Amino acid sequence: MEAFFYLVPTVMIAIVSLAAVTVLRRSRQLSRAWNSGLTAEARCLRAYTTTSGGGDSPVRTTLHHVYEFMARDGRVVRFDEAGGPGTTVEGDIVTVHYVADRPQQATAKAPARGKLAAGTGCMVVFFGVFILICIVFMLVVHAMFGAAQDFPQP
Repeated sequence: MEAFFYLVPTVMIAIVSLAAVTVLRRSRQLSRAWNSGLTAEARCLRAYTTTSGGGDSPVRTTLHHVYEFMARDGRVVRFDEAGGPGTTVEGDIVTVHYVADRPQQATAKAPARGKLAAGTGCMVVFFGVFILICIVFMLVVHAMFGAAQDFPQP
């Protein structure tokens, strides 16, 4: 029974750690693309939405765009990006930023380094506080089980 109170927070810490790594990885990709200095004109090939949730949870709709551009080395690159502007429709031409060795990780988002840093920082702090709460919970449970063993058994 005690293992349950250690296992569940440990699994939660693992999931939140993976989420933190994902947020940091995406932030790094955007930053690298913006800092590379490489841009290209891309055409929006498709715009679509995905939905998640429902039932007891709120429905969340995410707008996606599929872009295609020609990199400096002549390769035609197609990529899908979530969270783009609702004003971009099929056929629009947009500027994309990309890294030469990974053009498939391009972004059509305009550089916003401060917004990216603030958003990433807030998410990392949130994840850190969540992990800290899980650790404190496990320490309190450990102390309570230790104290319960000190009581005489009838």
